[in-house]
Amino acid sequence: MSSSRNIHLLYAFSFLKMTLFPMAVITLFWKDEIGLSLGDILLLQGLFSLATLLMEYPSGYLSDRLGYRPALIVASLFGVAGWILYSVATTFNGVLLAELLLGVCFAFISGADTALLFETLKVQGRQREYPRFDGRMTGLAQIGEAAGALLAGVIYAASPRLPFELQIGIWLLALALALALREIPVTVEESPTAPRSHLAAAWQVGHDALRDPYLRSTLILTTLLGIASFYPVWLIQPAMQENGVPLPWFGPIWAGANITVALFSFYSHRAVAFFGIKSLLGLFTLLILGGYLGLGLSHALGAFFFYYLLTAMRGLQGPMFRHLLQQASQRHNRASILSLKSFLFRLLFVATGPLIGQFADRSGLFNAFLLLCGLFAFTLLIAIPPFLRQLTIIKEV
Repeated sequence: MSSSRNIHLLYAFSFLKMTLFPMAVITLFWKDEIGLSLGDILLLQGLFSLATLLMEYPSGYLSDRLGYRPALIVASLFGVAGWILYSVATTFNGVLLAELLLGVCFAFISGADTALLFETLKVQGRQREYPRFDGRMTGLAQIGEAAGALLAGVIYAASPRLPFELQIGIWLLALALALALREIPVTVEESPTAPRSHLAAAWQVGHDALRDPYLRSTLILTTLLGIASFYPVWLIQPAMQENGVPLPWFGPIWAGANITVALFSFYSHRAVAFFGIKSLLGLFTLLILGGYLGLGLSHALGAFFFYYLLTAMRGLQGPMFRHLLQQASQRHNRASILSLKSFLFRLLFVATGPLIGQFADRSGLFNAFLLLCGLFAFTLLIAIPPFLRQLTIIKEV
């Protein structure tokens, strides 16, 4: 089988992995069916992130050593198991167990799918085209989530468990795609030196990445930008509920958010070429602050449109920063470094997500959005200049 088939299989896998029928209504499910508060919900997601966190970097290291195809097969098996448990969960602990399995699933996917895409293009001598293909992969993932969201409200109204039951079939299809992928063999030149222990080797890769000024500043900045669009994922649904948005609108609104990510992902590489990275960082900052200000200050029915500013930023920045990290990586540490990015993201969310949820419970959702606006204004002001200095140095070398 030609390696070029991998690209189409990875496109399909990305579409399926984000075809999440419950996502557009999951906060309502947690509140109304399981009885969770906003604090409980953010705690649940913090624990999900902790599970992903504990597996994130080890799974990336294992992917580099065992292969990207086996990692995606393992991920799909955990996905099937996680959604089976979700379909029968009735308590916080039941939901938590399902979330933990799904956390392991997404940890094994993280880094492995995009690393396999890069290696496939590299074998074909097309690695310079990676941002375009990554943008398509990201875009198709968001289209998948949009497709799953369109009828989510109707499906949920028919049966609150039905969206979760549909996910089992989705992940069985994902497993079939993973089995059909072709592993790209490692050349002798790319093979890492045999380590004294795998634990020492994994530690060394992470240690070296965080000591490197360019990688460190890139990882910190992309972590902040990533989490800026992540908090509202769990807060936007109750905010829409408070603003009086009808339940049948939830699916189409969620689909619109994901279509926004998809469109901006498709054109991310063109935006970088036209505007340049420095100008885009200014745009990212404006989109984040404008999105949170709008969500915090507006109580209108259409206030959810401000969330789309954050999803547009997410679509633009994802392929751009993944390409920067791919360029700075090698075959023996590519998935490890991409997983390190996700590890830092999850670590930050574990440390802050439950606190944001408790603040929203005590002071209100809209005050939580305003608090986040101030926090991101401060942290981005600190994180952007070191990244730009290192980017200038890299370009001059």
